[in-house]
Amino acid sequence: MLQNYKNVELVKPGGLELKDRLVGVQRVTKVTKGGRAFGFSAIVVVGDENGVVGQGLGKSKEVAEAISKAVEDAKKNLVRIPINKGTVPHEQKGKYGGARVFLKPASEGTGVIAGGAVRAVLEAVGVHNVLSKSQGSSNPHNVVKATFDALLQLRSPNTIALQRGISLDKVFNG
Repeated sequence: MLQNYKNVELVKPGGLELKDRLVGVQRVTKVTKGGRAFGFSAIVVVGDENGVVGQGLGKSKEVAEAISKAVEDAKKNLVRIPINKGTVPHEQKGKYGGARVFLKPASEGTGVIAGGAVRAVLEAVGVHNVLSKSQGSSNPHNVVKATFDALLQLRSPNTIALQRGISLDKVFNG
């Protein structure tokens, strides 16, 4: 999933104080000739609430084991997201499958205006003020991946200045 993005910085989990948030647990069933075999699928988001976030999926016959597998998977997929004064630097849309997510910067004191899976990702990354809209599919797997799509497309003002070959003043005043 990450190979489609430029400027994505992968992060090693060592030395980070990561907090995990459970987004969803689903009971899945496999029908065999001997009956039904039940299992569990868990999706988890981990982050240091300071710009580093990752998401993971775990599957097992037990709920606790599925969650722990998801946390381990999420720690292998950590990325750094640019945050500007507690919010996203600019408006951004993300999509994955049938899910669409729209993120918009908000002024100080607004809070995280987001629901369900989008809220979990934004709080894990450390965004405190943002407006968001989730459209289309409400499947938590697709919503989390759509939110990551939007976050991975974000660019900091410094990155924009470097790419354009201009000073930081001209990015804001130009």
